[in-house]
Amino acid sequence: MSIPNKKSLNRSVFIPAFAIILLAVTIGLANNELLVSVARQLFYLSLSDFGWLYQLLAVAALGVTAYIFFSKAGNIRLGGENAKPTFSMATTFAMALTGGIATGVVTYSVNEPIIYLGNIYGEIGNQAFEPSSAEAAVFALARSFHNWSFIPYAMYSIVGLMIGYMHFNRQQRFSISSTLIPILGNTERKPLVRAAVDIISILAIALGLASSLGAGLALIGSGLEVEYGIASNPTTWLILTLVISAIFITSAVSGLKRGIRFLSSVNAYIFYAFVAILLIIGPLNYILSLSVTSLGYWLDNFFLWSFDTKESGGEALVTWWTMYDWSIWIAYAPLMGLFLARISYGRTLREFLVINWILPSAFGIVWFAIWGGSAIKWQMDGTLDLIGVVTESGAVSGLWGFLQHLPLSALLIPLAILTLIISFSTAADSMSSTIATICTKNMTADEEAPRKQKILWGLSIGIIAYIMVAFGGGAQGVDGIKFLAAAGGFTVLFLFALIVASVAKTFIMRGATNEQYQSDALGQLAENAHE
Repeated sequence: MSIPNKKSLNRSVFIPAFAIILLAVTIGLANNELLVSVARQLFYLSLSDFGWLYQLLAVAALGVTAYIFFSKAGNIRLGGENAKPTFSMATTFAMALTGGIATGVVTYSVNEPIIYLGNIYGEIGNQAFEPSSAEAAVFALARSFHNWSFIPYAMYSIVGLMIGYMHFNRQQRFSISSTLIPILGNTERKPLVRAAVDIISILAIALGLASSLGAGLALIGSGLEVEYGIASNPTTWLILTLVISAIFITSAVSGLKRGIRFLSSVNAYIFYAFVAILLIIGPLNYILSLSVTSLGYWLDNFFLWSFDTKESGGEALVTWWTMYDWSIWIAYAPLMGLFLARISYGRTLREFLVINWILPSAFGIVWFAIWGGSAIKWQMDGTLDLIGVVTESGAVSGLWGFLQHLPLSALLIPLAILTLIISFSTAADSMSSTIATICTKNMTADEEAPRKQKILWGLSIGIIAYIMVAFGGGAQGVDGIKFLAAAGGFTVLFLFALIVASVAKTFIMRGATNEQYQSDALGQLAENAHE
C-alpha cells in the first residue's frame, strides 16, 4: 500500500477534536464556574477511582522501558542500520528536555519540597515524623525525586520509541494509532479506530498543555507581583497569555529546525547556568549530604510509593501530587512521543533512551537536589520562611521568595521569568505543531504541518489556560490547573495502557531485535506491494 503524498485537512480528526475544545472555550467564557466544576469532578473520578490503574501503568512503563534499554532490542536503529541522526546528541537532548518538562521543573523545584516539608496542605499527615523535622527534609527531597525522574520520563520514552519504530522501521504512518498495530492489527483498515486514537490524543495534549500554561501564568504572575509590585490578577494573566502565545505560535510557524531548535538551545543553557550558580552560592555540603540520604530513602520506599493509591500516604500527598503528576505526564505522552520520534531518526533505541529517559531523569534529580536542597536548608536554619510564603500566597509562590534571597536577585528573577516563558513556549511549540500534524493527512516525520492549524490550536490552548488560572484558583491557588491536567490524563489513560501492552508484546513477548526488525521490514514491504 503506497501512502499518497497529497496533504489535506484530516476532517475526521480535526472537526470532532476542535469542536470539543471549542465547546470548552465557549463554556469557559460563558460560565467559567461550570468549566471548573466539570474539571473538578473529572479530577476526583480519575485520580481517586482509578489511582490503582495510574500506578500500575507507571510501574509497567518503567519496567518495559528498562527491559528494552538492557536487552538486545536496544541495538535496533530507528530508520535501519544505515540511518544517520538529523541532530547532534546535545541538540536532541536540549529539545527533548525543554520540550518535555515545560514549566514544571522550574515551578516546583522549590515549591514542592517546601510544601512537603511544612505539611502545608496535609501532605505528610500520614507519616510518623513532624513537619520541618530532619526526617521531613529527607522525605521532601526523596518524594520529589520519585515524582520527577525515571517513572515519568519512562512514560514519554515508551511511546516515543514505539512511534519511531513503527514509522521508521515498519513503514507505518507517522501516527499514534500505528503503535497499536501489534495488538489491534493494521489500523489502516480501521479508520474509525485510527480517528478515535488521534482525537483522544489531541484532547489530552490540549488539556495538558493548557494546564501547563496555566501553571506558568500563575507562577510568572506571582513573580511579577513579588519583585515589581505588579498585581497578579486576570488582567495581568491575560497580557501574559497573549505574550507567551505569540512567542510559541511564532516559533511553531517557523518550523522544527528553526523555532524549536533555537528556543530549546537557549532554554537549556539557562538551565545549566542556574545549576552552576546555585552550586557556587548554595549550601553545597548540605545539598550533597541531604540528596545522598534522600536517594537512599527513596530507594528504600520505592515499591511502596510506586504502588500506593493513597491508602498509605493519604489523599493530600498521593492524589494531589503523585497522581496529579502521573496524569499530566500521561496526558502529554502520546503527542510528546510523536515529537521525540521526529527528532530521533538514526538513533538506536538504547541511544534514544539515554537521551529521553536516562539523562532527563538524572537532570531532574540533580535539579531538585540543588534547588530543593538549598530551599530546605535555608528554611530549616531560619534564613528564609518559605513555608510562610507558600501558606500566604499559594502553592507556586515559594520560588520567588527563594530567588530574592540569592545574590544578584535583581538579575536572576527576570532570568527565571524568561526561563519560564521560554520553557512553556518550547513545549507549546512542539505540541501545537504535533497536533497540527495529526490533523493533516499523509504527514511524515520530517514534514511541517499547515501554519493555519498551528495558529488555531495555539490560540485555543491559550484561551483555556487563561480561563482556568483566572477562575479556578482554589486552596492551592492552582486547583483549576490541576483539575484540567487530570482531565487530560484521564482522557488518554486507557489508550496509554494499550500502548504499553503493545510495546511489551513487540519487544518482550516477540523479542524484537535487529534480526527481527529485518524480518518485519521485509514482511511489511511485501504486504505493501501486495496491497
